[in-house]
Amino acid sequence: MYYRPQDGHGLPHNPFNALITPRPIGWISTRDAQGNDNLSPYSFFNGAAYVPPQVMFSSTGSKEDVGDTKDNVANIRETGVFCVNVCELAKKDAMNASSATLPRGTDEFVKAGVDKADCHEIACARVADAPASLECRMTQIIKLEGKSNFVVLGEVVGIHLRDDCIVDGKFDATTYIPLSRMGYRDYTAVHEVFELIRPDD
Repeated sequence: MYYRPQDGHGLPHNPFNALITPRPIGWISTRDAQGNDNLSPYSFFNGAAYVPPQVMFSSTGSKEDVGDTKDNVANIRETGVFCVNVCELAKKDAMNASSATLPRGTDEFVKAGVDKADCHEIACARVADAPASLECRMTQIIKLEGKSNFVVLGEVVGIHLRDDCIVDGKFDATTYIPLSRMGYRDYTAVHEVFELIRPDD
């Protein structure tokens, strides 16, 4: 099968997201200028650079009470900061609950029953018991082709690691089982890892 996206795929469901898998989930927390906290998951998320450490996430779609985007991007425009919380399998239901479309200013931490803690370097809440949280200062918001598509890039200025996730001096993802997004409504969990050594190492 071959198709051009502009012509349509002819399938019952769009296969695009199912082709780029698994995708890590950036559970993004922000705070607006009035002090209201927000928490939402994004599966278009990843690391972007090592030195200085940088991350990115993409937001698609918009809300009538925000304008051309959604709450988190609007909040980052106002404050210039955000936090990426690593999502574990044990929090899958809370993560899913935080994805609900709610009125601007609603605290998804409360709605989803997620404990929050203050960040150290930025004025923002974080998921208190996340395996890791990355405090970020926004460096760029880039408008992409299409309506309401934005990429947010940020420099990581503070990192929280949960103590039980550090094993023999390494952050061990198998201690908490990372949750990842597949296509459609599907998710997966990382239960097994293996090591490969690069030829030039």
